[in-house]
Amino acid sequence: MTDARAKARTKRGESRFAEGFALFAECLLTGVWIAVASLPLVTYPAAFAAGARHLGRRLAHERGGWREFTADFRAAVRRGWLVGIAGWAALAAVWVDVQAVRNGLPGGPLVGAVGVLALIGAAVAGLRAAAAWRPGASWRSLLAQAGRRTVLDPAGSFLIVGGLAVVVCSAWFSAPLAVAVLGAVAAAAVAVEERYRRR
Repeated sequence: MTDARAKARTKRGESRFAEGFALFAECLLTGVWIAVASLPLVTYPAAFAAGARHLGRRLAHERGGWREFTADFRAAVRRGWLVGIAGWAALAAVWVDVQAVRNGLPGGPLVGAVGVLALIGAAVAGLRAAAAWRPGASWRSLLAQAGRRTVLDPAGSFLIVGGLAVVVCSAWFSAPLAVAVLGAVAAAAVAVEERYRRR
């Protein structure tokens, strides 16, 4: 596959730097698309799935743009919105845990730490599932397989956690910057899944 990419790059006359910069720019644009598609709040899994597919097409030097992203988003949102609701429910449960810890619940720090770690693990599994999504795939089976990969591939999971940390820091620094960085998180999930597949 690397040889095919090198040949495609040579055929188009692009240098490695130009190709890398183009991919970086595509990640930033994809982040904006993901943010727009996530505005209904429960559609973020479908938005990340469509973004990951778009970046996968870009890496494979296939044609794709807003129209293909939208088609993938429509296909992913059919059942993906249920995953979005489950994610918000998990966040609400962890928020309740943290509030209980702050109010002095006995054994609270342990419960709070477990809740936060579980939420981070669920976010990583969700991103890995979105990166592996294909039209017609079942979100339930994708999440189950992604949960196993999250545990079996801790190095890849920590890379995604690092990407999430960059989004949080970017949002703290400047909210518009966090929007663009969402595409980099989708790219990280795609890269981690590709790395795991090649092992």
